[in-house]
Amino acid sequence: MSGVLGIIACLMLFAAPGDPFVREREAMVNAQIVGQGIKDPSVVDAMRSVKRHLFVPQALASSAYDDRPLPIGYGQTISQPFIVAFMTEILKIKPGAKVLEIGTGSGYQAAILACVTPEVYSVEIIEALGLAAGKRLRALGYNTVRVKIADGYYGWEAYAPYDAIIVTAAAEYIPPPLIRQLKDGGRMVIPVGSPFMVQKLMLVEKQNSTVYTRDILPVRFVPLRRGP
Repeated sequence: MSGVLGIIACLMLFAAPGDPFVREREAMVNAQIVGQGIKDPSVVDAMRSVKRHLFVPQALASSAYDDRPLPIGYGQTISQPFIVAFMTEILKIKPGAKVLEIGTGSGYQAAILACVTPEVYSVEIIEALGLAAGKRLRALGYNTVRVKIADGYYGWEAYAPYDAIIVTAAAEYIPPPLIRQLKDGGRMVIPVGSPFMVQKLMLVEKQNSTVYTRDILPVRFVPLRRGP
């Protein structure tokens, strides 16, 4: 029931008046999301409802629905729309599932996740970004997302295990704490490779306590930052 309520809330946000980018967002969904093979209705609806222009710097709002990543400050970026949708879809999240996100950024990916399932936990190492994202998510009505300022390498053990884990920055290897916090039967998607080079987006699955990994596609993400 809580998952249904979350979807309804997202649809209500989508229907709210005063949105100058409705046509741009619909065009984005048609060309970049559905047009590039995303089929999960909950993911498509989330991409249609979340106002991406509110998660980028105001000066870049007119570019929010372009097919490219955009800078959000502190050397970080918001991923291109297709990558956000693809990573969400590949996790096969069911309503009511518990999801951990590593790398809150501006909060856009967390908002997308919250439209699929309400139980979203997000970790951001850059304090200014994390605080701003938490405030933004609450102001926009994504009240079920919890944001923590911490080193994402260690996950968020207090709420583990998770049905799904999504990492939005590139790690040189899969952090062992994240593998431990993944529920048996769960899925994790993470870019793995050297910083500032082409990396591999990897799908990690845990079955009967055995971990399986698979390369999905080449990607380019900012590096996963670590604490002191």
